[in-house]
Amino acid sequence: MRENLIGGIGGAMQLAFVPGDVDAALTYWTQTMGAGPFVALEHLQMDAATYKGAPAAIDFSAYIGYWGDLQIEIIVQHDDAPSIYKAWRDEGREGLHHVCLVTSDMPGARRIIADAGGTVVQEAFLPGGAEVIYAETGGGPGSVVEVLQPTQAVLDLFARIKSLSVDWDGTGPVRRLG
Repeated sequence: MRENLIGGIGGAMQLAFVPGDVDAALTYWTQTMGAGPFVALEHLQMDAATYKGAPAAIDFSAYIGYWGDLQIEIIVQHDDAPSIYKAWRDEGREGLHHVCLVTSDMPGARRIIADAGGTVVQEAFLPGGAEVIYAETGGGPGSVVEVLQPTQAVLDLFARIKSLSVDWDGTGPVRRLG
């Protein structure tokens, strides 16, 4: 992969969906595709969030599960705050919303996105300091790219969720972390 293209930012670790029917999406991924179990991360809070340059207080939940080594995320927004998730649903879209790439160099990722003609439309810090940006890359469905510069706490959370998928027998398809 050429380092000056968006794929050179870092490895793809996640496929994310913003469906109209979250329960149906969870059922599909757990009962048809065999991903899971999914962990409900409800009413997530982001710090210094912006959408198209304006402050954004977005009330959303994410369901995270694993399909082998690939993380699957299903997102639902609970309010009408402007966001990439709301814009997607307002357009009546379904299917793949974004692919998440992991980086250790967010300034470099921003440069690559700009050089490739992409535009950062949403950005924030997750609790604990992990930085995340979402960029439109000018393609079709799924052309939004999320870039995550995780902290060790985020990596530990993902590892904990992934460990649930090892030898998962299909029971308890949606869980909450204690």
